[in-house]
Amino acid sequence: MSVRGDAGSGLARYVPAVGWLGGYQGSWLRGDLAAGLTTSAVVIPQAMAYATIAGLPVQVGLYVATVPMLVYAVAGTSRPLSVSTTSTLAALTAAAVASAAAGDPDRALVAASTLAALSGILLLAAGVLRLGFMADFISAPVLAGFKAGTGLLIAAGQLGKILGVPQEGDSFFAKIGSALANLGEISWPTFALAMTSIAILLGLRRWAPRSLPGPLLVVGLGIVLAVTTGLADRGVALVGAVPPGLPELVAPDLALVGQLVGPAAGVALMAFVESIAAARAFTGPDDPEVDADQELRALGTANLAGGCFQGFPAGGGLSQTAVNRGSGARSQLAGIATALVVVLTLRFLTPLFEDLPRPPWGRWSWWPWPAWSTRPLSAASAGSASATSSLAWSRWPGCWSSGCWTGCCWPWSSPCSP
Repeated sequence: MSVRGDAGSGLARYVPAVGWLGGYQGSWLRGDLAAGLTTSAVVIPQAMAYATIAGLPVQVGLYVATVPMLVYAVAGTSRPLSVSTTSTLAALTAAAVASAAAGDPDRALVAASTLAALSGILLLAAGVLRLGFMADFISAPVLAGFKAGTGLLIAAGQLGKILGVPQEGDSFFAKIGSALANLGEISWPTFALAMTSIAILLGLRRWAPRSLPGPLLVVGLGIVLAVTTGLADRGVALVGAVPPGLPELVAPDLALVGQLVGPAAGVALMAFVESIAAARAFTGPDDPEVDADQELRALGTANLAGGCFQGFPAGGGLSQTAVNRGSGARSQLAGIATALVVVLTLRFLTPLFEDLPRPPWGRWSWWPWPAWSTRPLSAASAGSASATSSLAWSRWPGCWSSGCWTGCCWPWSSPCSP
């Protein structure tokens, strides 16, 4: 009996699902299912928006919210962590794919999936070498500066979509200059729709219940407006046809390995740092300790599997993890439920997105979504808790040191208090 128990314990170390399934309580099921459904309402529009940042079709964002999320639920040690993609990973993917694809959309898809697979291999290798301790030595100011810069670059890149004007350039100033140079071609219906989306989401952020899925609500309103008012005839760009169906098994392109291994290292680092920060921030008092080495292996396996199923790099997102925990997630089953909702969306609901206006994507791509924690961030978490919104997670004076909740750290929030 002891030999069997030791074998089970050893297996649970590398496949945590063996442990949490064995100790699963029936009373958790309702909360996990409700959390999975609620989180999917945030993940679906967010993942589609991040795919546009990466320069990929919107359905690829949904692919990232299926296979990687399912794999992490089996291999990850954090109960509430929701794994799909983040704005930072999407921006890093965009830079790597642009240089490798040379403007070829089909090659971009292959490059993105190869990048994910390479990132997964590097994460797996780091996990095998037990390098998880390095998360505690990453400089918080450097990370905050990197993510703030990434956020500014993302915002600059989405300005053309918000204004409805052509935009070119790779650098921050080139993007801004290009958009302003074409300001005379502004599409007023597009701009009005984008500003209305911002106003609605600000209003929801201020007065609506936190559980209300603002992005999904604006998606629905945008579709209704497009169908009933003929936005396409007024110059507003729509998403267009979204191919239905699940991702297919594809092999990474080995010819791109030399070109992408450098960017893959950066992607792997950011995926781990963002994920471990979110996992630690939302670990409950009754949850098992997050194992950094196993997190490396779990994220590596998730990215390797995602890369083999047409995905781009994946990692844990702070805002969607906050929604997951706040909606009652008690185990990794909530992540499985989220992934299954995305699978159903891919299988049956993609026609609904054909009439979705594109302007709101530019806003969601960098907008700061609140992440509500039920306890103060640990020092290790605070140092890297800049996921989801690269602009919003700069460290406001006194917030971390006073033990504020993560929900305080927003420009328009009430002052932080201990």
